[in-house]
Amino acid sequence: MGRQDRHAHGARDRRPEGDGSAPVAADQAAPRAGRPAPAGDARGAGRRPLLIVNADDFGASQSVNAAVLEAHRHGVLSSASLMVTGAAFGEAVSLAREAPRLAVGLHLVLVHGRAAAPPETIPHLTNAAGQLPDDPAAFGLRLAFDARLQREVATEIRAQLRRFASTGLPLAHVDGHLNFHMHPAVFPVLARDAVAHGAHGMRLPRDDLALALRHDRRRVAQKLFLALTFGLLGAWARTRLPPGLHAADRVYGLFMSGHVTAAYALDAVARLRSGSAELYAHPATTAGEPLGPNPTDLATLCDPALVAALGSGRVRLGSYAALGPL
Repeated sequence: MGRQDRHAHGARDRRPEGDGSAPVAADQAAPRAGRPAPAGDARGAGRRPLLIVNADDFGASQSVNAAVLEAHRHGVLSSASLMVTGAAFGEAVSLAREAPRLAVGLHLVLVHGRAAAPPETIPHLTNAAGQLPDDPAAFGLRLAFDARLQREVATEIRAQLRRFASTGLPLAHVDGHLNFHMHPAVFPVLARDAVAHGAHGMRLPRDDLALALRHDRRRVAQKLFLALTFGLLGAWARTRLPPGLHAADRVYGLFMSGHVTAAYALDAVARLRSGSAELYAHPATTAGEPLGPNPTDLATLCDPALVAALGSGRVRLGSYAALGPL
């Protein structure tokens, strides 16, 4: 774990101060010139837009963990979503504790992963080894009509929230692997239980299709399908958020998953005029990750032009905690 050790025990964390995302170390050095500007107290921040730069799949592997810490310490990453059943979950928790300015939320896994609840308590959701379904479409259809499966999904949601709580880390937000948290049988349960566990926000995808197509015209049919599906689900979910749980006005990254380029990120930042937005990516230090992360996203999050753009002070860099009352 050499690379992780270097990041965890090297230079002090240089994130902006006071965005409400996490406690700030008392001996924290001031940000260097060119680093993203302090987010400050939202009550005195005027109309500067808030940008949450989030990494998914934290805890999936050592490669992802190393990328999260590198993008946080040397780039613009302000937040990460933790897989509590990931292969490198324990390491991720240790690294998060050593980076108090990194806000951490729950990355709920209901497909392509392992369950947190014992297999015997959710026999219709997992196999005997505790593996969750591998086909999101088939599972989503089955979940819509199977009340027994819906009860088991609720059990698994609670188990993952309890495992996150056991880390002692503040729960900044909740979202889902493959955005499966938006399923109508998942969202209400997760939203209610997330509030009970102290979460401030939830990702509700609301991306800009025209912006994505401007930068990448591949997989147009897939992008159109995602736009329609998550457009409808997002509109439905926004009217059902419980009190205390907040959503960003805009979420970038849905149509560029695994291919977030610096040009795309800079274009998204340039469009921010007010309100709030999340930009999420899947950074890793090595290619070939089974869950899709890659070094391209890491390079983007550490891109000097993006660091400079967010260091101008025009945009507040923070977490979902900054959306709630202070």
